[in-house]
Amino acid sequence: MQPDPSAPAIPSLPDAPSADKQNYPAMVLLVDDQAMVGEAVRRALSTESDIDFHYCSQPDEAVAVAQRTKPTVILQDLVMPGVDGLTLVRRYRENPATRDIPIIVLSTKEEAAMKSAAFSAGANDYLVKLPDSIELIARIRYHSRSYLNLLQRDEAYRALRQSQQQLLETNLELQRLTNSDGLTALSNRRYFDEYLGAEWRRAQREQTQVALLMIDVDSFKAYNDTYGHVAGDEVLRRVASVIRDNCTRATDLPARFGGEEFSMVLPSTSPGGVRLLAEKVRRAVEALRIAHSGSATSDCVTVSIGGAVMVPQPDQPASRLVEAADAGLYQAKRNGRNQVMMSLP
Repeated sequence: MQPDPSAPAIPSLPDAPSADKQNYPAMVLLVDDQAMVGEAVRRALSTESDIDFHYCSQPDEAVAVAQRTKPTVILQDLVMPGVDGLTLVRRYRENPATRDIPIIVLSTKEEAAMKSAAFSAGANDYLVKLPDSIELIARIRYHSRSYLNLLQRDEAYRALRQSQQQLLETNLELQRLTNSDGLTALSNRRYFDEYLGAEWRRAQREQTQVALLMIDVDSFKAYNDTYGHVAGDEVLRRVASVIRDNCTRATDLPARFGGEEFSMVLPSTSPGGVRLLAEKVRRAVEALRIAHSGSATSDCVTVSIGGAVMVPQPDQPASRLVEAADAGLYQAKRNGRNQVMMSLP
């Protein structure tokens, strides 16, 4: 498939009707070393039932991942450590298994020279990241339909469709099991560790701030003893909902850390902004007015919150940020609960 410099006109096309969505399932592979970009794109596509999303953060694995996942569209970042995006575009085009897959290049700049280089390397489209979700989805569907129409000419198309469906079902189930907490639907501890690690490494490279809130439901054991574990599970779900609603940026990650403890990863957030957000969460939980006769400090369910903000230093592990936020949480508990304490790094 040859590069088409006229591709940027795609968003003017009408969106595909629902019947077309069923006939043209899109399998998107994003190759970008920034986890925050991966999370933003995943969220932008999460409401589109006909689009399956795959993410690769390691550029040296991109071609192999593309061969394995069989995407109908590749979103390729231009600037990455180790291997630049244009080199990867050429590698896709040199590989028989990926040479016809449409490639949308993602760049931080709107430059004519960079666009020309991208199309010359074999890209089909060019977007400045992060694009508007409506535009991104329209371009993905357009290129996916074009690619699938090409595949329909091949007798192996039916086998590919079956493979795609099996892969979609397996991927959705795997994503549910590995990334989400079954009770609260927040990210689980495993995904929290992965995301914080990726954001920590990015902040080390760019010398930017990373913030973390650790949130604990006060006197939760006493609540379970008084009202039962079923009611306790409902409390965790309602607290999780408050935390989720306060993660307003695509890069914010709400997670269940374990038991009655939750966390919020907040990249590029100042200490003042973190404190304000933590206080907002604390007040919102208190405003739920969930009766708690077993609490020693209030007549309703409350939370204690510890926060920390750090600029990662070389060779400093991400666990240092967790320890700092935990220290703030411990101090909030010692001071009487239902409050926010920021920890100094």
